[in-house]
This record gives sequence, structure tokens and C-alpha cells, in this order.
Amino acid sequence: MTQRTGFARLRAPGLDWVLMLAVVALLVVGTAMVWSTTSSRDLLTGGDSTAYLRKQLVNLAIGGVLMVLVLATDHRWVRILAPVVYLASILGLLLVLVMGSTINGSRSWLSLGGLSVQPAEFAKLAVVIGMALLVAERTEGSWRRSVGSVDVLGMLVIAGVPGALILLQPDLGTMLVLAATVFGVLAVAGAPRRWLGGLLLAGVAAATVAVSAGLLKAYQVDRFMAFTNPDLDPRGAGYNTEQARIAVGNGGLFGQGLFEGSQTRSGFVPEQHTDFIFTAVGEELGLLGAGLVIALMAVIVWRALAIAAGTDDMFGRVAAAGIACWFGFQAFQNIGMCLGIMPVTGVPLPFVSYGGSSMFAGMLAVGLLQNVALRSGTSLPTRLLSPGRTLAGR
Repeated sequence: MTQRTGFARLRAPGLDWVLMLAVVALLVVGTAMVWSTTSSRDLLTGGDSTAYLRKQLVNLAIGGVLMVLVLATDHRWVRILAPVVYLASILGLLLVLVMGSTINGSRSWLSLGGLSVQPAEFAKLAVVIGMALLVAERTEGSWRRSVGSVDVLGMLVIAGVPGALILLQPDLGTMLVLAATVFGVLAVAGAPRRWLGGLLLAGVAAATVAVSAGLLKAYQVDRFMAFTNPDLDPRGAGYNTEQARIAVGNGGLFGQGLFEGSQTRSGFVPEQHTDFIFTAVGEELGLLGAGLVIALMAVIVWRALAIAAGTDDMFGRVAAAGIACWFGFQAFQNIGMCLGIMPVTGVPLPFVSYGGSSMFAGMLAVGLLQNVALRSGTSLPTRLLSPGRTLAGR
């Protein structure tokens, strides 16, 4: 009896340590790159080469506390607090439109006691858990395990309210990430294929109308034009893309060394400690370092999907899959714009870029993933899912 009890303890579900190690590794790389990209920028740091390093360490500490709080919270309270988190994100987005600060053409920031907060970052998590809660409440205890048209409409309303407020800022990059996340949540929740196809067509039509009707800001149009042809305006809209490509190309296989990147130390790449931090990774750590960052992001997405597949709780399943879509597309968008294969839209690289709001939202999401993993019996990294299996049902 004692042996069986001990064996059961060894097999008991626990933290997903592969996920945790991948997140910690990215945080270490990100902190080093934030220090490297800011240490020689006297105008940015006020002559203190460690100013942004200390700020990022504070962000990490706060993010770690938030992660532990969510991880340790009873899952019933997580579901109870989901509407509160959603409404708080809506309030934050409304306050941004009324009293927010405009940076790089977008009114996306709130100044609170000397701190800058970007509510749109938290809105991504709020939309994911809001949609997950709706699916769970509609399907649990019911004979059906997939969503219908009424459920899809409800989920679109949940996503549409913050999405509209984000468009009013306007923050096109966050809106693209949110749209991809919503589509992924609908797909894994089992939305009818006609809805998924219709949403894709509607998205293409909306983008076409926005461009042809002149609804986009001039700088946004210029960024898309520079994406198609960076040489069109190399000193203007195409400058970021051109300098990013040069920085990444300078790295070669092994990189120029930490704190030794020529483009990085010269400050040629704008916003390099935030949106374009991957260019510093490529230049100073080379192809191997850049490949490691991509691999670590892939591991995080894989573990999120594995956690989603390994739980019988509908709320946890949809939330984990939504977080996987969020992290996956945002990382692709950020790295893609640094490589010139995606337009410049200004989204941070999760766990790597400098910034409190992005860090806090990401760590809250990791805490939620670990919360779901703790309640499932299949949090081990050996849990794999066959490609044909559906996350939304057994």
C-alpha cells in the first residue's frame, strides 16, 4: 500500500517544468539584451548604463509575483474573477482614449504615478479568458461539447468591444494579434467551419476597405508600403526595416558578442530595446542565438497546446489554446518585422522586449497555464497530441 501511494505521488500532476524553464531562459536572454541595447544610449538612460536593467529586473520581480498568485489561486476563483478582469481591461482601454499619452502615433498608454501602462496588453488575456468562460458556461453540463452559432456570436462580441477600442487608439499591431488569437480560440473551441471561413473573408474585405477608403493613418500606410519595398523611402518609413535587416545580417553564425553589436551600440535601430530587440539578438548572438530564441518560443507554444489537450476542463482547455495562439502569432509578427517578412506594427517580443505591461500580461498568462496544468493529470512533457485530434473534444 505504501509503495503504491509513493508511486502515485511521483505520478501526480504538477508544474509544467519544461514550460517554466523555457520562459525563464527567454527572460534571461531578454534581460541581457535590454541591458545591451540601452547601456550605450546616454540620451535614453541619462548617463546611467544600468538604468533599464534595473527597471527590467523590477518588471521581472512583479511579473513573477503575478504569475505565482494566478498559479496558486483556486481554479474556481479564476473563473469567478474572469469577468472582473475583462471589465477592468475595458475600463483601461476607455481611459486611454480619454486621458492616454500618444507615442509613435498611437494613444495607447496611461501614466499612473510615474508608471506607463498599456491596457491593450492586458486586453489580450482578458479576451482569451472571457471567451473561454463563455464556452465553458455554455457547454459544461450539456450534451454538446462544441460551440454553435449563438456561442460564436457571443465570443465575437466579447472580442469586438476591446477590439473596437484598440482600433480607435489606433494600435494596428495589437489588433492583428488579437484577431489571430480570436480566430485560434474559435477554431480550437470547435466553431463551425462556415464561421471560420466567413471571418477570414470578412477580415480580408475589411482590410481592403480600410486601405481604399483612407481609414488608416498616413504613417500606417507608409509602413505597409515600406514593407513591400524598403528602398522606397530608406530614410523615412523604410528606415526601421532597412536598419533591422542590416543588424540581423551583421551577426553571422555566432554574432559579434554581447555589448559588441556595431548597429546596436551606434543606436541605428530605433526602439531596439522594445519592438526591435530581436535585431540585437541576431547581431550580438548570431544565428545560433536567434535560433535559440525562436526555439524557446516554439517550446512555450507547444507546452501551452499540450496543456490544453491534457485537461478535461473546458475553460482551461480554451484558455490555454488561446494563450498559445496569442504568444505564437505575436512572436511571429515581431520576429517577422525584424526580418522584413512582416510589416512594422510595433508589438513586443514576449518575455524578451523591455516593458512592464507586456511582461505582466505574459507572466499572468503563464500563471494561468500552470494553474490549468496543476489540475490536469497530463502535464508531463511526454504528453503529445496526434495532429488529427481535436482540442475541443475527446
